Amino acid sequence: MSERLSCSGCSESLHGCRYIQVEQKALCICCYDRLYANTCHHCKQLIGHDQKELAHEDRSFHERCFRCFSCERSLANESFILQGDAVVCRDCYCSQFSSRCAACSQSVMPGSRMLEIEGSTWHEDCFLCHGCQKPIGGEAFIPVNDDVYCRPCYEKKVAPRCSYCRKAVTKGGVSCKEEVWHQECFVCSGCRAPLAGQSFPSQGDRPYCVRCFSNLYGEKCAGCNTPITGFGDGKYVSFEERRWHQPCFKCSRCSVSLVDSGFFPDRDQILCTDCYSDD
Repeated sequence: MSERLSCSGCSESLHGCRYIQVEQKALCICCYDRLYANTCHHCKQLIGHDQKELAHEDRSFHERCFRCFSCERSLANESFILQGDAVVCRDCYCSQFSSRCAACSQSVMPGSRMLEIEGSTWHEDCFLCHGCQKPIGGEAFIPVNDDVYCRPCYEKKVAPRCSYCRKAVTKGGVSCKEEVWHQECFVCSGCRAPLAGQSFPSQGDRPYCVRCFSNLYGEKCAGCNTPITGFGDGKYVSFEERRWHQPCFKCSRCSVSLVDSGFFPDRDQILCTDCYSDD
């Protein structure tokens, strides 16, 4: 007599019944569905062994349940796009969810080549240089107001020109009196020492280092006859048409400091109160 065939799940006889073999175990249809069938993500019902199943990522669907979240049309044989936890058809995605190209106003589809800058999106082929109208793609660009330029067009048409060499200033420039220079071009008009990053005086539109400006244009101290500058320790005392460095403003006889003290002019000299009284 042949061995009795029964379901490994419920032990019911499988004689004359359909069953499914799983890992050398025989299961009736009910036990197979209960133990191995996936649950439809949409309707939460089991997907039976005799039903067509569609899978996306880690989720399973009945064929009839795999529909656009928005318009309910079947996606079984159509392309679709995942929007959050929902799947939507291409048409609904374009009309409801997709970004719009800032140039052509058409939808920018996921996976397409695009650029995003400060909240705006472009198709890669629509992101054009305002100067030459060629796609910029992955190359460097410079925004100017609402336009963008490739580097060659920016340097040729837009970039400010160095007041010394007349070449484009694209970075690290120095601005003075509505003119710009390359840092390496911004030098003293007298000795050609670099001036970028430091204080400097000017005469007309010509910048100078402190030393050159003082020698050329600075007033001389009545005490030491060296220039008085407004830079560094540049405090000075002025009386009538003469000026002194503060350390040089002292009695012509006894050399006591006259800063914040009374003094008396005596022809070309200035005297403290005591020396003036001795006279």
